[in-house]
This record gives sequence, structure tokens and C-alpha cells, in this order.
Amino acid sequence: MTPRIVFVLGTRPEIVKLAPIIRACDRAAVDYSVVHTGQHYSERLDGVFFDDLELPTPEYNLEVGSGDHAAQTGEMVTRLGEVFKRESPDVVIVQGDTNSAFAGGIVASKRDTSLAHVEAGLRSFNREMPEELNRVLVDHAAEHLFAPTDEAADRLRTEAIPEDRIEVTGNTVVDAVNQHVRLAREKSDVLADLDLQGAPFALLTAHRPGNVDEPERFQGLLDGVAQYANDRGHRVVYPIHPRSRERIDDFDLDVPDAIDCVEPLNFLDFLRLESEAAVVFTDSGGVQEETCVLGTPCVTIRESTERPETVTVGSNVLADPTPGSIADAAAEVKRGPSDWEAPFGDGHAAERILGTLGVDVPAVSGEATV
Repeated sequence: MTPRIVFVLGTRPEIVKLAPIIRACDRAAVDYSVVHTGQHYSERLDGVFFDDLELPTPEYNLEVGSGDHAAQTGEMVTRLGEVFKRESPDVVIVQGDTNSAFAGGIVASKRDTSLAHVEAGLRSFNREMPEELNRVLVDHAAEHLFAPTDEAADRLRTEAIPEDRIEVTGNTVVDAVNQHVRLAREKSDVLADLDLQGAPFALLTAHRPGNVDEPERFQGLLDGVAQYANDRGHRVVYPIHPRSRERIDDFDLDVPDAIDCVEPLNFLDFLRLESEAAVVFTDSGGVQEETCVLGTPCVTIRESTERPETVTVGSNVLADPTPGSIADAAAEVKRGPSDWEAPFGDGHAAERILGTLGVDVPAVSGEATV
């Protein structure tokens, strides 16, 4: 019997990476519902994604909004319990390491419902990151662990998770980039809008508390990216998260002239910039993957990464938030290989995930690839 599925999501990366599975459910005529927790509470940040990516509007929007981690997660647990009681899903699918994934995992594990974790087995080995605790706890609660790589699957085995719960599927980021690059080419005018046509530029994202909540670290990050840009004669485009803009104002930081702060972008515009940038500076996990698939060099401004495969293939170099470290990392990644093979699979992770859950997904032809 085809399972009744409920997707739980609440942030932009979850929308992007679950989109291929949702589309595959549509092709297979699966009965499913989408629950948006509202973890990202700004319509500008993620509400428009469903329209941009041509996805159905979620059946539920819990509008949980901001708050400390405990309060936010507790509110999600309460409201998801009500939704699951109404929907009676056979399978709950969560993705990644967010509070939404954690809350969905808790509620599913307390019911007669199978929990499926997409992107299982990632580890930064930094327990101070809330995301690390979320991903570990969801992995150990889930009946189906969909590991993106063999390395991720091996990490699950070292934690004594039974083999029959682990399936290597590839990462849906490849599915998503392949599917969305077509939409970006059709819909995005961001290069013209930002006057970037014909000139090299760099792209910056920075929003993690470890980088933006400490004035010296945040200033060092901005200065380091600007140093690289000035040395190379590049502009830097920084679609700035509201949290980061608040920190710049609160700390009275100096944003160098080389860095252009712009409003947050929809995913298709951002994807287009990622694909065209000379280099991307980031502290985001998803951006590390997307740039690897797109063939764009990446500098990750963090001490560790839960995507070590990107470092291994040469698409990504880690840097501290200091001018010297960032400049050295950018020079290193630019000197490295430009023809790496993305280690995240062949773009058919969604079909494998649903196949493991007992769903036969019809093939689709003519899909654009990077």
C-alpha cells in the first residue's frame, strides 16, 4: 500500500531540498501534506519560495515564528502533535538539522508513524552548534536514514545504528540544483538588476551566530572578504539576512566599500548568482553543497564543516574569520582543481528515497542539468 506522507519543513534549505521529493510524490500520485512550521517567519525569506519553485502551497502553516530554541521547538511539538493526529501519516519526512526537523522527529517518534530523515549522517563534531544536536537526535530516532554519501552512512554505522535503517541515496541538493537551474535561467534577471553582467564578482552569505554575534569576528569576516575583492578587482554581493543587518547596526560595524549589501534574494536569483560568481564566501552548509554541484569555488568561514566531502574534492576550503585566513583560503581554492566531480550522487535521490518507502516513481525526461 502506498504510504500517506507528511513533510515537515520550516526554512529555505528544507524547502529547496525537499522540493524534488514533493515533485516526485506528485508524479507518483502519492497522498501527502506539507506542514510549514514558520521557523523562518519572514515572507521575504521563504514564503515566496513556493511560488518561485512552482510548488504547492503548504496545507498547514504553523506560524511559530522566532524565539529561543527551547520555546520555538516546544511550540512546534505542540502544534505538530495536533496536525499528526488529524492527518494520521504513515511516514513523516524531515530534512537536515533544523528545529523543525527535530520537532517533527520528536512527535513522529511518539506516534505509530515511521520517521524518515533526509540528509542523515552529517556531523560537524561541534556540539556547541544547535544543528549538531538536532541532526544526531533525529538520526537516532528515525526508522529510515537517507544518507547522502557513503561517508555519511559510515558515520551512522559507527554510532551503532542498525544497517537495515540506513540507505545511501545521494543528496537531493543535486536533484534540486538540476531542476531549479532551468527555472533560474527562465525567471531570474538578477544579473541585470544588480548590474553584474560581464564583470567578475564574489558572493557572500554570513548569518550564523558564531560569526555575526561577535563584533570582532564579524568585522574580521567583512574585512577579509573585502581584502580578497580589492586584490582581485571584484565586487562582492552580500544578500544580507535581517539578523546580520541588525548586528552590523548594533555593533556599528564598518562595511567595506567593496561589499554591496542587498536585500535577501529568492532562491532562483541566489542560485543564478552562485552559478556565475568567481568565488562564494559562506558560513552556510547548503551553499557549500550547491557551489560544489555548480562548479563554483567556495570558502567556508567556519572552523569545521559537516560537508567534508566538499573539502576532499577541492571545491571548498575552510577559513577563520580573519583577513589573512580568508585571503589565503580564497587563493587556495582558486589554485585548486576546477573540474571536480560532485560527491553527492546522480540527481535521482528523490526517486531512491520514495522507492525505499514503497513508492514507484515514474521517470521524467528532458530535465535540465548543470
